[in-house]
Amino acid sequence: MTANSFSISQQYPHFVTSKSRQLNVQMAQEEVYSFFVGIVKELSPDDVLREFKGLFIDGLDSQYAHSIPGIYSIFLKDNEQEFCNTLKRCTYIIINNWTTNRKDKYIQELVNLFANESLKVKTKNFPDINICKRWLDNFINSKDYQELKLFAGKHDESSKGHWANRYTSYLLIDQSVNENNPREQQEAARKLSRQIKDKFKFELAMYIARSQSAVSSTTRYKNPSVLGDNVLRLIKTIVLKRGVFSHENIANIFITQTQKQTLEEFKISIEKYLFFSVDNQEVVETLRRKFAENLSLWKKDYSQEIITKELFLRTCNRVIDSLTTENGQEPSSLFILLLTQGHSLTLVIILLKTILISRNSRRHLEIRIAHLIRYYEKYPEDECKWVINFMEVFNITFAIYAENVEYNLIKMEEEQSNNLQLNLDGYRVFSQMKVDRQK
Repeated sequence: MTANSFSISQQYPHFVTSKSRQLNVQMAQEEVYSFFVGIVKELSPDDVLREFKGLFIDGLDSQYAHSIPGIYSIFLKDNEQEFCNTLKRCTYIIINNWTTNRKDKYIQELVNLFANESLKVKTKNFPDINICKRWLDNFINSKDYQELKLFAGKHDESSKGHWANRYTSYLLIDQSVNENNPREQQEAARKLSRQIKDKFKFELAMYIARSQSAVSSTTRYKNPSVLGDNVLRLIKTIVLKRGVFSHENIANIFITQTQKQTLEEFKISIEKYLFFSVDNQEVVETLRRKFAENLSLWKKDYSQEIITKELFLRTCNRVIDSLTTENGQEPSSLFILLLTQGHSLTLVIILLKTILISRNSRRHLEIRIAHLIRYYEKYPEDECKWVINFMEVFNITFAIYAENVEYNLIKMEEEQSNNLQLNLDGYRVFSQMKVDRQK
């Protein structure tokens, strides 16, 4: 058995014969996918890695390369994109299975397989092999490979490395809705994003409980945010509004009152709703005026249309765009205006109120957050402190208003003043997991 022979070539011998050039590409791809679907369920991760490396990498090793590796021969006729698609889907078939079966630690080894120095050495007298090496190199330098590396990150240490690593869950959401990605990638991205979010919610709840206990050590559960001890006061501020004037109750009232409105009337109503009871009214008046102007220009031809569920959703998505990024490429003027003036919490609360009236806009918001991260990640952390502060406040706020965690603020001391905001130290935050009644 030679060094560049591997078991997939034994199971599918046409991959290593000249006949592979005449094979229908789609049929060949399906056979490769079926092979990996089968072995990832039956073999150990080490054996799966060995098979993957044998198929895509070993055949290009300069010391063994004497002919075109079977898998590459399928695509050599100017079909680099199909090769890339095949490589991607095979990796995500493996990743999806390992994520489901808690074998995440092997994903890093899969990603590391591409860090093979021999692939950079040109092979004399075999120009086709050099073409194959170039394809693999193009993949390694592509956005696809950058997305792949998100799955290999050590999320237990997400605070290390680049500052954007702390917000991987949103970048994964962006992957999960991209229809150009293979379905295995979309599914794996959804799973990992949910795992990261759930881990953050759990660590936040545990940190809150430990940090308020005189007898418990805070070392067991670390603060999952980078806001330090100030996170507790922030959480109390967010949880403060309960009862009749809670964000949820006001959202329900808004939904009821705006039924059968025209789009023009709805725009006026949603502006009043979003800015109702916002702190520092004088400071945000400029923002409110710009927001109203922006929204009034959107779909003016539909002003007299009665608001439907679809138009309701599209309007809320438009609100999100105007407050984050309108083109998915760069931040909106309203986003910059609010954050540069130190109003992260104000912006987050407005976004939260939007989601409370339009739950189906949550995914759209998270995609826009991913776009903002992609825009700012090219800047060093020192230049992005106000963006990072926004992200932390956003994470905490939406963790508090998550579907399966309930936070309550309980008074522990008598107030010395009528201003509750000044007496937050006399209150404690309690969190508990909600029971899913549908199960």
